[in-house]
Amino acid sequence: MADRYDRLSALISRFDLRVLRVPLGEGNMTVFGDPETGVPGRVEIRTRGGVPTAGSNEVPVAACSIDWGGAANPLMAALPATVSLPIRDAETRALLDVFLAEAGGRRCGSDKVLERLAEVLVIRLMRQQIELGTAEPGVLAGLADERLSRAISALHGDPGRAWSNADLAAVAGMSLSRFADAFRTVVGEAPQSYLRRWRMTLARQDMGSGGRPPIRLRQFRGPVPRLPSAIRRQSDGTAPHGIGMGCVVV
Repeated sequence: MADRYDRLSALISRFDLRVLRVPLGEGNMTVFGDPETGVPGRVEIRTRGGVPTAGSNEVPVAACSIDWGGAANPLMAALPATVSLPIRDAETRALLDVFLAEAGGRRCGSDKVLERLAEVLVIRLMRQQIELGTAEPGVLAGLADERLSRAISALHGDPGRAWSNADLAAVAGMSLSRFADAFRTVVGEAPQSYLRRWRMTLARQDMGSGGRPPIRLRQFRGPVPRLPSAIRRQSDGTAPHGIGMGCVVV
């Protein structure tokens, strides 16, 4: 199981999490606690927008607005619209104690601390969805599948390779037909469609960084995936730096 969670790291590192402190009753992430003691008991995130709502015998004790790449982030897109994390273990409770202390003050560097703590909370939410098998069709559900996760991790690790369905099926240890059917059912799209979307997500991120993108370009044998015109050409009509025939962004 630990190996599977490690496979989240390559995806997580591609998206910057932004956290904004907001008043109670606002934002898409809320920590709820006991109405008398204020001890945190649950964290709720609305991944499609909206404000979390308190259940019976709980009140909001901290709120923030988080943005982790929106719909472009396949991890967030794979989560249900509402995700709730009960605070049942000492580790998460200690994490929430620090989060509340930082959210309630304005100490030097507190905004960055909140971002890191919120990232940990979101990752724990993702782990929970994988363990419970409640992830929506998407990359999280794929990573929860022992065999499909091998193929998904492979294409994430080397998106510039000219992967065929047969290659990915071999990595997964499945027959071609069974792999293609299982991938479409669990991930929600065909393997080649997911690979193209992942390549374009990486390209958009790197081209949006300005100047020479901090990416690797890898030569490969095979057709070059067609990128949207907004990515293929800059406003002056020239091809963006670093993208040319025989290369893909990885």
